[in-house]
Amino acid sequence: MFLTSFMRVRACARNLGRHRKGCRRRRGRRHDETKSRGTKLYYAGYTTTVRGRENEGKGLNYLTFHLLFTVPVLAVLGAAYLSKRLYVDDPSPLGTAIIGVIALLYTTPWDGYMIRNGVWRYGEGTVSVFFWDIPLGEYLFFVIQPLIVGLWLYLVLTRLETRRSGGWTPRYLLTLAGLGVTVAGLWWAQGTETFYIGMILVWAGPVFVLQWAYGGHYLVRNFRVVAAGVVPPAVYLASADRFAIEDGIWIISDELTTGVTVLGLPVEEGAFFFVTSLLVVQGVMLFRWTLDEWRVWVEEYETLRCITRLAGLDP
Repeated sequence: MFLTSFMRVRACARNLGRHRKGCRRRRGRRHDETKSRGTKLYYAGYTTTVRGRENEGKGLNYLTFHLLFTVPVLAVLGAAYLSKRLYVDDPSPLGTAIIGVIALLYTTPWDGYMIRNGVWRYGEGTVSVFFWDIPLGEYLFFVIQPLIVGLWLYLVLTRLETRRSGGWTPRYLLTLAGLGVTVAGLWWAQGTETFYIGMILVWAGPVFVLQWAYGGHYLVRNFRVVAAGVVPPAVYLASADRFAIEDGIWIISDELTTGVTVLGLPVEEGAFFFVTSLLVVQGVMLFRWTLDEWRVWVEEYETLRCITRLAGLDP
């Protein structure tokens, strides 16, 4: 009897050992599958706040986020623009519309590349419509953000006057700085943890070069207007982005970011909204400045005045 009991215990121990080995093999296969998926996405590590990990796929969806955070602000700024429209011929709205179209065309390939390389992904159930690997909500962001920033800038311009451009030295220095931003972005994009911040600079650097080479001296001369136009919308959009990350609407890669946060927001996300707001503000201001300079040239040169009249344009 004792021998029979001993054999039963030994058989149970042997079966338990086989079960543990099987579990380890299954865990190993799952790990290999995860690594395989990570190879396809280049990197498979993601991070977010504790609340974001708990709420992944359980919070708001992308379109609801827009209805709560971007559309109301756009509506308020649009109403404020209509009520404070001091200059009927002000070119800011036209410049904002042009910048919005450029932003949509220029940002779409970059955004798709970042998504395909696993820089960020979306919580389960937060996105239902994709176009070329990009959610509909992203396209809305490409259009709504320039409109928000442009309308805010118009309100700033009703209170702060712009100044005529000064010497050309700042233009040359800023052009070199733009080239430096681009080179730094190319360098950082070669790394893993600096990939996201590097790609932001690679994307924005060439535009900075064009803007600063063309009118850097004018932008420096109107630094107060630029700062007032950039900081408030950038801070607001970054705050909304922080909520979206915490709510699990989108999840930022842990492998492709530095891990540095400011008030809980990844530094790359804050840099993105600052850079994009700066690009919009500078673009709209340079558009206004170009039209103002054209009017001055038309008044000074008879040939340009004749060409303008023949084109049916009022100088």
